[in-house]
Formats: sequence, structure tokens, C-alpha cells
Amino acid sequence: MEGSAAPKRSHRLTRETLRDGFVHEMIARSGINLPVLSDAARHASLQATLDAQPAPGDVWLFGYGSLIWNPAFHHVEQKPVPIRGWHREFCLSTPIGRGTPEAPGLVLGLDRGGSCRGVAFRIARAEAEAELELVWRREMVTGAYVPRWVRLHGSDLPEDTFGVAFTINRKAPNYVRSASEADTARVIATACGALGSCRDYLFDTIHGLEGFGIHDHHLNRIAQQVREHRG
Repeated sequence: MEGSAAPKRSHRLTRETLRDGFVHEMIARSGINLPVLSDAARHASLQATLDAQPAPGDVWLFGYGSLIWNPAFHHVEQKPVPIRGWHREFCLSTPIGRGTPEAPGLVLGLDRGGSCRGVAFRIARAEAEAELELVWRREMVTGAYVPRWVRLHGSDLPEDTFGVAFTINRKAPNYVRSASEADTARVIATACGALGSCRDYLFDTIHGLEGFGIHDHHLNRIAQQVREHRG
């Protein structure tokens, strides 16, 4: 597997850069007219999500992509879990972070149907609002995702355990319906933006999943085609 023994890459999305508003600045510098949530709207979204928590206590957050290999938030526990009714898909076009307006990249979202194995992070309730504020600054910038509570399935979890997951907003202008794996691989093989290449994003996600014993055959098939891509 490519990069399995490679040194860990540094990432531009850190606790410090998220606090400093790096994502909003990145969008502003790009000159691209993207709809950006105001601070008030973002805070209201976070509060509404926390208010809808199915049961009191610590907050679980479900990661299926970059949150696995670069969480940038404090948590007290992490474990691999499946969810049902949603699947991991390259369904969000990105003209800035992992692409450009001329050659947009693709990043992951949770789209409806199927199931998904990912990583659940438990955040202490006393720290949940502060830690999730960092996550909201990262994920809830343009409204491309819809945060919702999903049931987490695990043999060592109580039956009614729910976690927050960022599902794709199908009404977002940069939502793209599932393409063939070959077409997806062609985009990922070449797209690159302010946060790095789609290729690195893909392989970091695969390696992050494998670190928890999760093997995503869909991503692995795309990765094989990315390796074989020629100009």
C-alpha cells in the first residue's frame, strides 16, 4: 500500500489555524464566490445539534474521512464502529481546499443508502461545545454538510448510542452525484489545492481506516486506478 511506511504528513488544519479562521481566510483569498455561513449561523447550527442530543452525557462524533487521520480536537476515546443508512462517497466538489476553480477536486461525504464503517470519537460533555466549535469551523463553512445524529453500532456500545455525523447536503451547489470509480480516480489523481492534493487525501484516508482495521474496498479500487493513472 502506497505510503504505508511513509512519514506522517503535516496538515494545515490544526487547532490553532482553525481557531484563527484559516478556512474562511482561504476562501476569501481565493476570490471564489462561495456561500459562507456567518459566525452566528455556524454557532446556531452547533447549538441546535447539541440541543438535539438524544440522551445526555458525553458526545460521540463519527469520522469517516479526514477527521480520522487529522481530528484536531480533543477526545477521550476512539473506536471503529459501523453506521447504517449512509455510505462514504466522493460526492463533494472542492474548488479550493483540494482543487482549483479550473480543476476542482473531490472530497468525501456521507450520502444516503448502504452502510459505512468509520471511527467514533467520544468527547467529554464538559468540553463538547468548545471542541465541536473547532469541528464546525472546519466542516460547517459553506453549508455543504448537514450535521445529524446517527445510531452507532458496536458490540461494546449501549444499543441506543448516537453520534454526530456530517452528511452531505444534496442541495449544496458543489454536491456531485456518484460517478464511476474510473472518473473519480481521474479527478483524484490530478487535483490539488491549498490543503494539498486529492491523492494524499485519498491515501491518508485509506491508511487512517486501516489503522483501525477497516478496509474500504471502494476506496481501495479507486486508489489502484489513481496509482495507474498516466497524465
